[in-house]
Amino acid sequence: MPRFTTVALAAGAALLVRRAVRSRMTTAPLWPMPALDEPVSGYGRGSTVPRKVRVTARTTPAEGVVELRLEGRGLPGWRPGAHIDLVLPSGLVRQYSLCGDPADPTAYTVATRLIETGQGGRGGSHEVHEQLREGVEIEVRGPRNRFPLVDSPAYVFVAGGIGITPVLPMLRAAEAAGADWRLLYCGRSRASMPYLAEVEALGAAGGRVTVVAEDESGHPDLGFLAGVPAGTPVYCCGPDGLMAAVAAALPEGSTPRLERFSAAATTGGTAFEVELRRSGRTVRVAADRSVLAAVREEVPGLMYSCGQGFCGTCRQRVLEGEVDHRDDLLTDTERGDSMLICVSRCAGERLVLDL
Repeated sequence: MPRFTTVALAAGAALLVRRAVRSRMTTAPLWPMPALDEPVSGYGRGSTVPRKVRVTARTTPAEGVVELRLEGRGLPGWRPGAHIDLVLPSGLVRQYSLCGDPADPTAYTVATRLIETGQGGRGGSHEVHEQLREGVEIEVRGPRNRFPLVDSPAYVFVAGGIGITPVLPMLRAAEAAGADWRLLYCGRSRASMPYLAEVEALGAAGGRVTVVAEDESGHPDLGFLAGVPAGTPVYCCGPDGLMAAVAAALPEGSTPRLERFSAAATTGGTAFEVELRRSGRTVRVAADRSVLAAVREEVPGLMYSCGQGFCGTCRQRVLEGEVDHRDDLLTDTERGDSMLICVSRCAGERLVLDL
């Protein structure tokens, strides 16, 4: 009799669970959803696994800049140019270039400049500066590398302010390899330029480093770029104005390798339609709105984070249509069938998403 009672109770509980799940599914915004082959839409699909790290050191390499040493177990290796995602205590996800030693398997080092909201900041750097103290534990994802250092006998580097962070490991690697390299490092003032002493020491032999502080000598002279030999890799990280000036100063046919602080504009162009195939809905995306904003009106719970095409949280599979990719994350292969809807748009009149 006790055995019969146990079986009956278990069966009743299973029935209640099935009914609850069925009720939840039928009221969900995306129900019904026909099965598709391995959809990649949404957070967690194709993204890297979060890992716990602890802030074990905090320093100030320049005015308004904080450097963090993040220690953890089983941290994946990385190469110069790589960045990681920091999952901040508030849930915000922000991307920071790795500027430490790739040979150190126990820790990542990042540095960030404080940018107030009124100056274009979106809260991430403020949270890093105010909350990430020694002993705080956070999650990181990555590393990823969209700015890799290629093998070459010679290099030209241009860095603006905090843009030195991805370039610094490149300088160390180029010096260790015996490559011929030169760096133009510019900023508002010497006090605001992180790692200036190390950079000048690296380039002490042969005068490889040119430092331009705007409060001392104004804007940098980029005329030397016109004489860069064909085939020499030119790396640049800094404000958009600096990167545009570098591209314009190079000889015709030369293209710099760029690492941007922010994504390309998410609006502009023409309006278009987006069909959400699995939910059977269609939304109109105006020229002055992002796909993410338009879709979230129909699917309020759709996840996103950075809103600038860096973290991959809003990645969706594209079933039909041509995409105007504006992100700095997806590989060429991934762009063949998916997009980041926070920044990318339609190159035609209609897209169909796996939603």
